[in-house]
Amino acid sequence: MKSLEVTVLLSGGLDSSTALHWAAKHHHVNMALSFYYGSKQAEQELECAKFQAQHLGISHQIVDISSISPLLKSAMLKNGAPIPEGRYEVDNMRQTVVPFRNGIFLSIAAGIAESAGAQALVIAAHSGDHTIYPDCREDFMTAMSEAIRLGTWANLGILRPFINASKGDIVKQASDLRVDLSKTYSCYKGGPVHCGVCATCLERKEAFLQAHIPDPTTYLL
Repeated sequence: MKSLEVTVLLSGGLDSSTALHWAAKHHHVNMALSFYYGSKQAEQELECAKFQAQHLGISHQIVDISSISPLLKSAMLKNGAPIPEGRYEVDNMRQTVVPFRNGIFLSIAAGIAESAGAQALVIAAHSGDHTIYPDCREDFMTAMSEAIRLGTWANLGILRPFINASKGDIVKQASDLRVDLSKTYSCYKGGPVHCGVCATCLERKEAFLQAHIPDPTTYLL
């Protein structure tokens, strides 16, 4: 028996696509929510998000908040600096932080989810993001979950199934859940093919190696 009615935040990346499949297995998913916020990889990610939702027969909604993009500073955005290359470390990846991104997403998603009759939100924050992205850390998620619970009649919660998992752990779960990871997108440069040299591409490569699972991704380098 499925325990909760949930709304899943779905970017179209490896983590959120796996979270969608996890949620579909353990709960009833009433909607997958994607946000268009002016990122370099938006078009590629959203195509993957659409595929994953349709594959599971789940309603997919895209919320356009790109009007805030000019007011935010991040290399992740189309109007931002070039995406740094190299390993996933604080010095180069801090440039890709979109200020309070998960806070913005969760706040909007909470209103939509409550309106749709959900009891909880699902987000794919994981341990690999904790150092670099403040709004992926468990202390933030705990505080945000409490704020959303207090601010909704439905007492919405936030489920974060991967909060203590590595990217390799998520790849293993994706394999168990039979997620088509070739239809997920990670590259921050946003090209039609993963560049293979930005930090998120390197992290993606390493995750498959750690999981001992063949990587279906095509990389330029």
